[in-house]
Amino acid sequence: MPSETCTENGLRHLLNEWDPIGVADVVRDEYDCMLDPLLRRLRSGAGRRELAEFLRRELTDHFGLTVPPSQPEAMAARLTSWWAAAGRADGTGQ
Repeated sequence: MPSETCTENGLRHLLNEWDPIGVADVVRDEYDCMLDPLLRRLRSGAGRRELAEFLRRELTDHFGLTVPPSQPEAMAARLTSWWAAAGRADGTGQ
């Protein structure tokens, strides 16, 4: 079973690969503000729509971006796939 640190690191890696504001090469913790909220949602069984809505709000309200609708949707799909592949689809985070 992955540790909490392993889970956070995996999610951080995904967010840094996505890198919607283009700074992950310089600031590795830029998206850490999204770790806990995303993990809570994933553990509670949130689907792509809920994840995409959260990501869209973060990008527009927190980061001040204008985002095409497909950007948060694609990342939400990637997050749900990652969560399921890691054996966390039951919501336990373990």
